[in-house]
Amino acid sequence: MTVEIVRRTVTQQSELSESLHPVLRRIYAARQIKSEADIDYSLTNLLPFHELKNIESAVELLMRAIDNRSRVLIVADFDADGATSCALAIRGLSMMGLNDVLYVVPNRFEFGYGLTPEIIDVAMEFDPDLLITVDNGISSIKGVNYAKQQGLSVMITDHHLPAAELPDADVIINPQLSGDKFPSKNLAGVGVMFYVLLALRAGLKAINWFDKTNTPYPNLARLLDLVALGTVADVVPLDKNNRILVAHGLKLIRQRKCIPGILALLKQSGKSVETIQSSDLGFSVAPRLNAAGRLTDMSLGIECLLSEDISAATDIAKQLDELNKERKQIQDQMQAQALLTLEQNLPLEKEENSNGYCLYHPQWHQGVIGILAAKVKEKFNRPVIAFADDGDAQLKGSARSITNLHIRDLLELMTTRFPELIISFGGHAMAAGLTIARSDFEKFKHCFHEVLAETISDDMLQGHVLSDGELLENEMSMELAEIIQSAGPWGQSFPEPVFDGEFEILARRIVGGNHLKLKLQASDGNEGVDAIAFNMTDADWPVDTTHVRAAYRLDINEYQSRRSLQLMIHHLQLL
Repeated sequence: MTVEIVRRTVTQQSELSESLHPVLRRIYAARQIKSEADIDYSLTNLLPFHELKNIESAVELLMRAIDNRSRVLIVADFDADGATSCALAIRGLSMMGLNDVLYVVPNRFEFGYGLTPEIIDVAMEFDPDLLITVDNGISSIKGVNYAKQQGLSVMITDHHLPAAELPDADVIINPQLSGDKFPSKNLAGVGVMFYVLLALRAGLKAINWFDKTNTPYPNLARLLDLVALGTVADVVPLDKNNRILVAHGLKLIRQRKCIPGILALLKQSGKSVETIQSSDLGFSVAPRLNAAGRLTDMSLGIECLLSEDISAATDIAKQLDELNKERKQIQDQMQAQALLTLEQNLPLEKEENSNGYCLYHPQWHQGVIGILAAKVKEKFNRPVIAFADDGDAQLKGSARSITNLHIRDLLELMTTRFPELIISFGGHAMAAGLTIARSDFEKFKHCFHEVLAETISDDMLQGHVLSDGELLENEMSMELAEIIQSAGPWGQSFPEPVFDGEFEILARRIVGGNHLKLKLQASDGNEGVDAIAFNMTDADWPVDTTHVRAAYRLDINEYQSRRSLQLMIHHLQLL
């Protein structure tokens, strides 16, 4: 795949302060930041909860549960968003008088995703009065019906896109609902649950409940470390509202005012608490948490987030770290198999299936196919669906998409065009999950490419790296690196700045087996700057290559209490 470095264009007039670094002004303008208000991350600027559809009904249901001393059972999802949503719900509801709050999380290998009838049978063993789903439930029609037959009340909190038919729950809170007027549709599951807690606190305050019961008024801002972790881990767009949530969560962590579980996971990842960035949550903390749900049971991850003791949390974090190492080994093996399959079928793929890939191997691990799909998508810039056996003659699929291709909508189009081909599906624009019959794999693959051919264009398949332009020699500095770090949080749809320029290679070597370490010189006379390109080698380069164009991020390398500037290479182009 050819990759083009494309520089962002800035057309709007900026009203940002002249006191800002000129490069930062340029960066903000390219991200549609028009004024200081757009980067004011005060909690007072959070969107109010009032416009969430059904929020008053949710508060009434929860207040009745408090009055009746009901047993509440949280039904969680098995990813990091689901785990943080679950821990947030238990901590937050307990702060507001619901003292009997338990949880159950489906094991993906036994029960699959969401509020299924099978997980309801498990839930009934806890003798609950009220079920609350977090980060799931919007597609659980059969499960909700079964729960109602058992006499249970059901509240769904979710952020996934709903289908035409909704579950018959007592209350559904989801900003994606038709007619929902909440201005942001980008909340993660943990964000939705946080807003439910905000509304409940306001409802209790309105009836003077905290004073009447001598209950301390809950400081829900103390829970934003969980909200930040789940929001970043789920790769939802960081609009202003989500940036406020993440910024304050990061602040708690840096001040060590976060839960012990996050501190323990950071220690296992080797990241500095005091200088943690949103990318550290996404690439270091979340994978360790997710490893439990991918390989065994997310209960282990939830227990880490619920622990109040740093020693106990550390013990669990060590187990999660070991699971993550095992996950990496499985992932590497699966990735090698996938790439070999694609190489063997390359002539066929070029002729018939060049717009995307459907991959399946009978030995692949169901918990890792999402990562595999993402890795192959990144390598080829093609939509990818990876499948694994799910027993009962079915395949579970995990889909990852490319820019401007809404993968869930594409799956919905396939169900309309080819009824009964897809047993179930759900997800977002960039990621989705589905189930098909194993015997239908080849048919699904053919239909997938047929629909892709109608919906995808050649320019969408062109790989590109968006750059914020070139830096002057005096701008490539620790000062600017620190300014950029403090200007975040950066993330999905609000990307950390990437720059590009031409460099001479002063030195190069391979470290860690498959990472390229470089010393790059931007112009004659300077001493050069360290750079590293992860998962990249120079094996295919001419021996005498000395001149490259690089797309990179400014990074600060911390080693043995020393800090130095380092370029994190996104793409190298030989000149």
